[in-house]
Amino acid sequence: MSGAIGAVPGYDGIGGVLLRDSADVKQQLDMLLQQAGSGYQADTYAGLGTSASTALAVAREIAAQQGYQSNIDAAGAQMQVAQTALQQIGSIASTFFADAANLTNLAPSEVDSTAAAAQQALQQVAGLLDTTDGSLYVFGGQDSTNPPVPDPGSILTSGFFSQIQAAVSGLAANGAASVTAATLAIASSNASGTSPFSSALSQPAAALQAEAPCVATGPGQQTAIGIAASANQFVASTGSSTTGSYVRDILRALATIGSLSGSQANDSGFSALVQDTQTSLGDAVTALNQDAGALGNAQSALRAEQTTLGDTTTALQSQLGSAQDTDMATTLSQITATETRLQASYQLISGLQTYSLARFLAPTGG
Repeated sequence: MSGAIGAVPGYDGIGGVLLRDSADVKQQLDMLLQQAGSGYQADTYAGLGTSASTALAVAREIAAQQGYQSNIDAAGAQMQVAQTALQQIGSIASTFFADAANLTNLAPSEVDSTAAAAQQALQQVAGLLDTTDGSLYVFGGQDSTNPPVPDPGSILTSGFFSQIQAAVSGLAANGAASVTAATLAIASSNASGTSPFSSALSQPAAALQAEAPCVATGPGQQTAIGIAASANQFVASTGSSTTGSYVRDILRALATIGSLSGSQANDSGFSALVQDTQTSLGDAVTALNQDAGALGNAQSALRAEQTTLGDTTTALQSQLGSAQDTDMATTLSQITATETRLQASYQLISGLQTYSLARFLAPTGG
């Protein structure tokens, strides 16, 4: 009888044990090779064992942190676009603040030229209020998908300008005090057909401030990132002749200057009307600069918050790596050791096949 020892009763268990051990070692080697190739301890969270719950929780937190950072990126871009537009509006207003100081000393024809320039500036400011960042109107408040000024190109034929023009034309008959009161009421109005703003922005300032666009920077944390076209956001307008909104005050001043006629230069109320307009415009420029400054502070705070979020994300990624990433040096060492074990196992199995029952039972020489 000659047969392999693995087929002999009493001995066949040895071969089975070796084969099973070899298969286990091969499985360990395959897992180690997979870990080395992918860089992860397992290709599913279930494969992480007791580390799975930690990895899942940390991964969710990383996603949340990255979401907040993305929000801040988008908000920062929107705020910068708004800042640029505010600077342009402020520059236009400052120019006419300086021009208003000379209006009472100009010849009638020069008054007409200044009025024409103010009308152009009024159209330009109305257009700037419709500034967009991508598809969003940066001065739209919560209604950022619709233009704050629905038809800026037609503002000179709007109820807003026409009503101010009519009030200014009555300067000689009604006096400066009556005209300034009328233009202030027109510029303050939210009535349809009078307000140059969209219906969403033709609301009291308090309502618009409560609906300011915000960005989420953490759980339950919101930061205001925008200024509605028709209402201040961070500071209050002050002065003896203000609507409470520096943008409305600027539009009112430009419309008033744009409605003046050289023929009115000698009217008794001309100087007083110009003085009120200049004063209001100066106060509006001051409020605009303060609001823009506060918006800049909010930008800086968001940048600081983004840095903090980035640091937190880095720490969390390191924690996640400890839970799910492969320790490459250890894994490569284990691969080498496991390959050695597997090779030895194969040699043992191969050696068993060469041993016949006769050789196994043969007496040793003596």
